[in-house]
Amino acid sequence: MKIYRLSIVAVSLLLACNSAPTDEILLQNLKTDVSYLAADKLEGRAIGTSGEEQAATYLAERFAEIGISPKGTDGYFQEFTVSKPTNPHEEAVIGTDGEGVTGRNVIGFIDNQSENTIVIGAHFDHLGYGGAGSLYRGDSAIHNGADDNASGTAALVALADILKHEKHPSNFLFIAFSGEENGLWGSNYFVKNPTIDLSTVNYMINMDMVGRLNEENTLAINGVGTSPSFVAALELVNSDSLKLVTSESGVGPSDHTSFYLQDLPVLHFFTGQHEDYHRPSDDSEKINYEGLLKVVEYIHRLIGQLDNEPKLAFTKTKDSSGDSPRFTVTLGVVPDYLFDGKGMRIDGVSEDKPAQAAGLQKGDIIVQLGDSTIVDMMSYMRSLGAFQKGDEAQVVYERDGKQLETKVKF
Repeated sequence: MKIYRLSIVAVSLLLACNSAPTDEILLQNLKTDVSYLAADKLEGRAIGTSGEEQAATYLAERFAEIGISPKGTDGYFQEFTVSKPTNPHEEAVIGTDGEGVTGRNVIGFIDNQSENTIVIGAHFDHLGYGGAGSLYRGDSAIHNGADDNASGTAALVALADILKHEKHPSNFLFIAFSGEENGLWGSNYFVKNPTIDLSTVNYMINMDMVGRLNEENTLAINGVGTSPSFVAALELVNSDSLKLVTSESGVGPSDHTSFYLQDLPVLHFFTGQHEDYHRPSDDSEKINYEGLLKVVEYIHRLIGQLDNEPKLAFTKTKDSSGDSPRFTVTLGVVPDYLFDGKGMRIDGVSEDKPAQAAGLQKGDIIVQLGDSTIVDMMSYMRSLGAFQKGDEAQVVYERDGKQLETKVKF
């Protein structure tokens, strides 16, 4: 029986290597990959757990099925150990020596005999049973992370499957990162211990939370200012009439930041935050799989368009995080990062926080906070920096076309 199963697998692999995947196959594989990674049996894929190991093994097997070569330090795997400091003011030490939490990146390679390589990445870890990163206030529960970031990981595998069947003027390095949720640990370790020469990297694409494309087909793309070649190319390949919301900064709370800090052009793709973010309810049945396929196909077209360019120039950007004030209070809302109108639109309200107490709701657009006019995300963040715990402030907001006011106490 085992011999029979192996022969079937061998035939399947041979067929897969000789034919490009159809949209129907890609869609089914996206569903299969997300469903596996976001299943309860993986217990949230927290770094250093059995669930994370199972996920890494699954991804290595998927890379092998597709036929891309291993490019880790041990086959497809690149293990690293993170020693957490006892002093909260010290940074974690990421390396391979000493005691700590051990994670693994999963790395595959398509060698097109080129001097340049495109890095395509997504993190596959999540929060396990919650912990400090969870926004859930109930009892300990599995955080499956279907959108964050089984969606990006499945998209990574899909792009590997597509690009394996094409000839391009660049090599491709596919990296599924671990430890992103804890502080970009896996990508940080990779760029300091790369398995290829980083000087050959043309640009890096990062997919983090790409599974909830909304009815307006809004796709956020961060990092567009990190190379002068990006902006024109992004519009040229937008044949699906996606609503592109872009930001220039190469720095953000995901793995592309590690590459940007090595002076490499980066793009981060994101379909928006939602009320299931960092909660147990981020499950596979809530993924918009047709939308996820649209994101994959858009990135595929973008890679083809950028093939027409010489090696991309890198541009430093004015990093929004560097301009952000340090603030000691929170309103208790999830901002709508896809909103490109005037003000800051609320995408979710946390329980028992100032916004909920003030009657603010999902969909409200804050246009004034205290004495500050809110025109965008940065002005909202700057306004928060003016308040201390215990302060009160007047909030002006729009709801259903009407302008309303309320008072919030921090």
